[in-house]
Amino acid sequence: MEAESEPYVRLASLRQLHQVMADMNTARSLADTLQTVANGVVTALGYELACVNLVRPDGDLVVAAFAGNPAAEALITGRVGSRESWERRLSMGETWGDLIFIPHTEGWILDDDDVPQWYTDGPAPRFEDEWHPSDRLFAPMYTPAAPGGNGACGELIGVLSVDRPRNGRRPGAWGREALQMYTFQAAIAISNARLRANMQRALVRLEREQQALRASEESFRQAFEYAPSGMAIAEMGGDQHGRILRTNDALCRLLGRPASAMRRYSFSDLVHPEDIGTLLRTSAEGGRAELRLGRRDGTYLWVSLRNSVVADAADGPRFLLTHVEDIEDRKRRELQLAHRASHDSLTGLPNSAELRSRLASRLCRRPQSTHPAAVDAMDAQGHPAFDTNGHGFDFRTDGAESAESFEAYDHHVHTVAPEEGARDDGTKGLAVLFCDLDGFKSINDRFGHNAGDAVLIEVARRLSGGVRDGDTVARLGGDEFVILADGLGSADAQDLAVRLRNEIIQPIRAEGRAVRVGASFGIGWAHCGMTADEVLKSADERMYVEKRSRPKQHRRAG
Repeated sequence: MEAESEPYVRLASLRQLHQVMADMNTARSLADTLQTVANGVVTALGYELACVNLVRPDGDLVVAAFAGNPAAEALITGRVGSRESWERRLSMGETWGDLIFIPHTEGWILDDDDVPQWYTDGPAPRFEDEWHPSDRLFAPMYTPAAPGGNGACGELIGVLSVDRPRNGRRPGAWGREALQMYTFQAAIAISNARLRANMQRALVRLEREQQALRASEESFRQAFEYAPSGMAIAEMGGDQHGRILRTNDALCRLLGRPASAMRRYSFSDLVHPEDIGTLLRTSAEGGRAELRLGRRDGTYLWVSLRNSVVADAADGPRFLLTHVEDIEDRKRRELQLAHRASHDSLTGLPNSAELRSRLASRLCRRPQSTHPAAVDAMDAQGHPAFDTNGHGFDFRTDGAESAESFEAYDHHVHTVAPEEGARDDGTKGLAVLFCDLDGFKSINDRFGHNAGDAVLIEVARRLSGGVRDGDTVARLGGDEFVILADGLGSADAQDLAVRLRNEIIQPIRAEGRAVRVGASFGIGWAHCGMTADEVLKSADERMYVEKRSRPKQHRRAG
């Protein structure tokens, strides 16, 4: 049960992290960004306390935001710790990737330094990885590395302190990775908030007076040219809307294109075809979007694109100021986390949660009848039970169904099933094949789990190779697999089950020996009006009927 619930926990955490990261990047000010960073640790990462220590211009760190305990927040917010004390903390303890963990056995020597801190009470740990009240966990935040650099971290801009994990344990590998990813995005959000604040002040000066315009142009040029992330100025409105007028060196390096070539393009020429709609909405209204831009070598790169409309007081909108941030690594991590949450770690197949999601997406709550007699069927009150399209709508005027209900299902393509027990009448449906391996337990018992794992991996490969593109092969758990195959008739489904069984019963090399397993298949049919669990239960029951109908000595041979 724990293994099945873990993907749900990780997927829910991923969704929370994604929302918090979006909130960080849409905060209105630097102060809002800092508080959002602290709040996000508490709401999305499973810690009770979080503190953002921000580097001041003089190098010392000030407590700029706190979340989780109002009393502690009132006590230490605004207090300053020396850079020397912070560097001492970040140089000791255990290194967890980019994180610094100082266990309670070492932390006592820090009690007398000048870093603002809070104290929590609690019993001593009962087991090795339990969190101690005096444990400390720090996540340093650095500015993004300069484009074209050697990958080293930039300048320290602050330290994120976290405490009291809600599960009472030190974070594991996944928790550490999530905190590191969150810290990386928080550093970008804080850097961007600072940059936006500087640019907004420059733009205000541009709008107020012509004399201040000349003074602020140099400031804007410096911020534009030397920004660590890509920047561009594009035309707004007219026939040349979106044409790039100017780019900084960071954007040219990011896309692998010289500045002279960039001026021949608009962003619509560079964006991935699937993202053109997102770009048009963003450029028309201003705002932020995540999309793919084309590099000179033909590849595409995920970026965060933020547009600001720079307006002239007399003439209205004049151009777009576009900020382009490389988010390729973050997107790759998100995709990896999402894949781990929805796929089986051993076979790489979709897991139980993903299978149910794909199956449920095809089903609505209203059944459709394909039998001709259903068109003229009447309910007990004499009302039509189905419309002439067989959509299963009840057009009574007593309020039982609304116009919104009709519109919600009017364009839905219902999933139907062949008639139960009837000859193949040409009806094509969504077949659900429930596969249970025969003889698998004896392989595990005789040769060990490594041999069992090798068998499951090979069976998964054979099942995947035996279906069409677009069909789904999923591992439900243990030695149970499920195949979703759309557009099959009764005979087609039977043929598919026979072909797959014949593939599975071939000898399998496991741990240096040849072993054999059989397979029992149950064929169920999905149709609207059923839930995903009902469909799977139907196929499971038919599989057991098929298994019991075959002599025990013949099951392993298929």
